[in-house]
Amino acid sequence: MTIEALAAEAARHWGGTPVALIRNRENAVFRMALSGGQTAALRLHRMGYQSDAAIRSELWLCAALAGQSLPVPRPLATLTGETLVHLSTGRMASAVEWLAGQPLGEAGVPLAGNAQDQAGRHHALGTLLARIHSATEALTLPPDFTRPAWDSDGLTGETPFWGRFWEHPALTPAEAARLQEARAFLRQKLQSHAETARLMPIHADVLRENILVDGATPSLIDFDDSGTGFPLYDLGTVLSQNIYEPARADIRAALIAGYQTLRPVDAHMVDVFTLARTLASVGWTMPRLSPEDPIMRTHIARALLCAEMVMG
Repeated sequence: MTIEALAAEAARHWGGTPVALIRNRENAVFRMALSGGQTAALRLHRMGYQSDAAIRSELWLCAALAGQSLPVPRPLATLTGETLVHLSTGRMASAVEWLAGQPLGEAGVPLAGNAQDQAGRHHALGTLLARIHSATEALTLPPDFTRPAWDSDGLTGETPFWGRFWEHPALTPAEAARLQEARAFLRQKLQSHAETARLMPIHADVLRENILVDGATPSLIDFDDSGTGFPLYDLGTVLSQNIYEPARADIRAALIAGYQTLRPVDAHMVDVFTLARTLASVGWTMPRLSPEDPIMRTHIARALLCAEMVMG
């Protein structure tokens, strides 16, 4: 069955019609037209990535945050009142409200605007992340809430959630040794951070493509990788895409300043979590990209550069 035919099958559960394929990566995401002129995002979940219980937990989290007037996508129920359906192929589907705006940017493409524009957007993003983290911290999670772990083991343990990055087949022996050093450095930092920092549900994938800009207030979409982790990992993920930006220092300062309007920040740990994300991303490439894909080497090069910047 084609992805379009599967989307049509899924859309019928919401009384909708798929209009356009927006993204086909971890999930296949379609813009879906609903009755009354409403638009939604129809998601066909990647098989084998998140369990039924984990997806339901993600949807619960989004509903709870949207219920506090935060700009995140609210889950939409089917015609029979469900938020998650199983399709004929075994794949699962869900739908969330369509949020206005355009992505902040695209991976590997320089950010639009001048340094002042970029800093302003990241200050607003930092404030939004602080609002989301504070709201999440106050939630009482349901007993069956289950999401992946982005804690010290999930990032640096023997079986990290996105894979053993230090064993990437494209690494040279010297590069593998350096990533082993970075892993040991990161593990020590995270274990120390865990003595005072609380683990909680975080977005865990605050990339440009998942940040929508529509006026002064950004929105945050795609909680598919959300899990239990350290809040500052979200800031580190943002900065992992800005390592090569000419205004990187201004972007970092603005993001931290925006966050600090509501929550305290250890700026050094933001850099540590930037390293954490670049290392995790090396692991992410292994089962998803072909060996000759140039992104393999660019992710490795970025992780090595970040290790040099953070570790010295």
